[in-house]
Amino acid sequence: MNYKERRNKLAESFSEKDLLFFPGNTFSPKNYRDNYYRFRQDSTFLYYTGMDLPDLSLIVDGASGKSYLFGNEVTVSDIVWTGWQPSLKDLAQKIAIEEVHELSTLDDFLQRTKNSGRTIHYLPPYRGETQISLAHCLTMPVADVSENASSLLVDAVLAQREIKSEDEIVEMEKALTITQEMHLEMLYNAKSGATEAQVLAGAIKIAEENQVALAYPGIVTVNGEILHNHYHGNVLKEGDLLLCDVGAESPGYYAADITRTYPVSLTLGTQQRAIYQLVLDMLNYSTAELRPGIPYRDVHIGSTRVMIEGLKEMGLMHGDTEEALKEGAGALFFPHGLGHMIGLDVHDMENLGEDRVGYGSGYERGEQFGIRSLRFGKKLLEGHVLTVEPGIYFIEALINQWGSENRYLDFINYSEVRKYIGLGGVRLEDNYLITENGSKLLGPPIPIQIDEIEFLKSTTVDFGGATTPTDPS
Repeated sequence: MNYKERRNKLAESFSEKDLLFFPGNTFSPKNYRDNYYRFRQDSTFLYYTGMDLPDLSLIVDGASGKSYLFGNEVTVSDIVWTGWQPSLKDLAQKIAIEEVHELSTLDDFLQRTKNSGRTIHYLPPYRGETQISLAHCLTMPVADVSENASSLLVDAVLAQREIKSEDEIVEMEKALTITQEMHLEMLYNAKSGATEAQVLAGAIKIAEENQVALAYPGIVTVNGEILHNHYHGNVLKEGDLLLCDVGAESPGYYAADITRTYPVSLTLGTQQRAIYQLVLDMLNYSTAELRPGIPYRDVHIGSTRVMIEGLKEMGLMHGDTEEALKEGAGALFFPHGLGHMIGLDVHDMENLGEDRVGYGSGYERGEQFGIRSLRFGKKLLEGHVLTVEPGIYFIEALINQWGSENRYLDFINYSEVRKYIGLGGVRLEDNYLITENGSKLLGPPIPIQIDEIEFLKSTTVDFGGATTPTDPS
């Protein structure tokens, strides 16, 4: 990664009156100061420096692109506890930062900048400690910090980070290679008698063996209708579907985000097979549509259309498909968006404003249930990387509420829908790069077709210590 080039390009959007301030993250204590959560640097700070160390701040001069790194040098006392670390000067030289200063001098540096009439630009903080620190060093009330964040800097960072470079794609491919291992391990471990926690533990083990973290808390659940279910205490039994939404970070902190839904039995049941194939049809339609110039909202709507037509053939829906789309009846089964951008963040750059990332000028988020949860709706550009993750869910509380209110009776056959309560949910998700004329699936293949999953389930396979039973039939 050429971090100097990135900083110079950013500075081109500003003038000699502007100073760009990027405070890095600090350790975040769990329950007392010295017992903290696993450290993860702010993604924008990583984008411009690559430094995954706490208590650093970066300043970029808008006139020249000259960079200043503020931090604390390692002391002998630090080395006793954490081992040898390179000096700040050595770290800065590796990424062509021109000046290094002690963190204790940062406040004076910023005050001199303000007093000289220059404008200090910073991004909206998403951590409380960062907000308090900004209020202190910029001498403003804490309540005013977010409001005074720089819209100009947000736009400049968004425009730069949303188009992925070849180096970034390489990192995402690394994350997906590890994620493939994780999903194969989960597929093989998804068998009767195991717990959800044991299946997830197999994926975490592979991440740790590769010296990386999960890109987000894993979702491994037989209750796939609960979209963000982080309970892992259920015991798997024959006939269950196990939804596994798990992705690794790369060594360079880029995210993968992959979902598969695996049968616990050796084969899918009749209802499960029909719903799974329909979700796969939605995915295939969506990925075939990906290309520069098409609004992702249109792909979401088209995917929902495929679902409605399929559910009509199964007897769960009826009536005019276009009217059902217009009214939002399909959201009973597909209440979330088709996908989101992905990069250094699993929901890339959403700390800068979800609508600013996913919509922007000329594109507005819909207000209707279902479509309002589409995080990314604007026109696709070459270099975008996004997730494609259609799903169908049978959410008992939602079915009962809409049914009791006689909602969408022209489109939904509630008596048939209720026969599927207990199936849970099916979601399938892959990561795609938008190319010059279309798109490219990133990462190595992860089993997704029904026949390949059932083959792997019914064949004795030794992978990472997990062995599936053979089917005597």
